[in-house]
Amino acid sequence: MIHSTAIISKSAEIADDVEIGPYAIIGEKTIIKSGTKIGAHTVIEFAEIGKNCRIFSSAFIGTAPQDLKYQNEPTRLVMGDDCIVRECVTLNRGTLAHGITEIGNGCMFQAYSHVGHDCIVGNGVIMSNAATLAGHVEVGDRAIISGLVAIHQFVRIGRYVMLGGGSMVTLDIPHFCQAQGDRAKLVGLNLVGLKRHGFTEEQITEIKSAYKTIFNSGITVAEALDQIDASQPPEYIGDFIKFIRESKRGITRPYRISENDEI
Repeated sequence: MIHSTAIISKSAEIADDVEIGPYAIIGEKTIIKSGTKIGAHTVIEFAEIGKNCRIFSSAFIGTAPQDLKYQNEPTRLVMGDDCIVRECVTLNRGTLAHGITEIGNGCMFQAYSHVGHDCIVGNGVIMSNAATLAGHVEVGDRAIISGLVAIHQFVRIGRYVMLGGGSMVTLDIPHFCQAQGDRAKLVGLNLVGLKRHGFTEEQITEIKSAYKTIFNSGITVAEALDQIDASQPPEYIGDFIKFIRESKRGITRPYRISENDEI
């Protein structure tokens, strides 16, 4: 059902069973797929919204990037299926640098959270209230970004990462890790998240061993990565190593380095 007060662009493509609330604005070149519900006063433009998404009141999706270089070039935002977007969330479309802001399936954006232009957000990501991604940030699958977290532009957040509330993140956070503080430092592994997502005790033990070798062995990070590589690790450890090797901004390090640290 589309409310009589909603304003719908002639160029919008909307599935027959989509629900659109009062005073919502569905702007140009928007695609909204089956089963999605859109709340009152929401604005969506230059965006593709997947199936069975729930978008609450006063969200702004696909609106122009907050980038002074942007000159209204044709860019987009694409969101996957089963996402939840709460009140007053802002999800900006891309710039010419990447052309698109990408959001995966099953994400949740709590009230007042923000995704800047050209970001790439994986599947199952949760952004809590007032969490903020600057432009060009990449967030891996099933990362949790707690309330009031601010992430610097071009930073990468790995898979299964947990960021504590109020963290200021200026460097990459590797897969599986937990970080917090200003400026954010590693405080170990996201063990609760790994268990929740089906990692076995054996796999978690291997991840712990890799973490200790990299951050707690007294050798350089480069030497540690080579040492782990030489042991022919399983794919998920290989991905952990690759993430660190490919870092351009540098990776976040632990607060403390001690053999007795809990990870």
